[in-house]
Amino acid sequence: MSDIITERTDAILRVQLNRPAQKNAMTSGMYTSLAGILNEADKDDAIRVVLWHSTGNVFCAGNDVVDFLKNPPRPGAFPQGLLMDAFVKFEKPIVAAVQGAAIGGGTTMLTHCDFVYAVESAKFQLPFINLALVPEFGSSFSIPARVGHLRAAELYLLGEPFTAARAAELGLVTRVVPDSDLLATATATAQKLAAKPSGALLASKRLLKRPSIGQLKAAIESESQEFMERVSGPEAKEGLSAFLEKRPPNFTKSPTHVAAE
Repeated sequence: MSDIITERTDAILRVQLNRPAQKNAMTSGMYTSLAGILNEADKDDAIRVVLWHSTGNVFCAGNDVVDFLKNPPRPGAFPQGLLMDAFVKFEKPIVAAVQGAAIGGGTTMLTHCDFVYAVESAKFQLPFINLALVPEFGSSFSIPARVGHLRAAELYLLGEPFTAARAAELGLVTRVVPDSDLLATATATAQKLAAKPSGALLASKRLLKRPSIGQLKAAIESESQEFMERVSGPEAKEGLSAFLEKRPPNFTKSPTHVAAE
């Protein structure tokens, strides 16, 4: 079965991450596929809203690290970059339903959504610093713009988990809902959006994005350059080795080499 399932009901395109055994961690193929899905949906006049959720008890654990090491970001077109570009260009509303954990990219991808509903037990984390990496998906701009520098520094420079309630308080989540109501709540919002006048809906989202779109693109470019430089460095090799070996990283010792399998 596909790692990403799509289904259209009337004017709503449902997009479902479908790697529950791997905590819906994103592979390079999934980034490319999701970018293609969004690009096609943006051109399809019959689709007015995207409803995004996941199979299993985790929304998305971020990068599949083994796959990531085989396919790290490189200059030119790369899978994560294709999805970033698709999110930036996407003009229709995206409604996300988050259960379980949203880690790394699982959180930063949500910054491109217009509605984010999360269950009370959901956990979020931006742990890039723990892998000796940096923010991505333009979130070094979008998250401080929402929450302020001090709160963003707490999220990124410490890299510790935070609750759905905290995410809602920070403005990263629209509303926290009971577990049993998650998909129904997100679907109801998608249905309401699909019933709105489509031209005004597109224009309104375009106007909301316009003041910050240049800064978002600049952040993505800067992040990607920094990420590519750091991912091959000694600190990241130690951080990624420690992650795969399920041990605390030691950034004071000589780095170990991470080999792609």
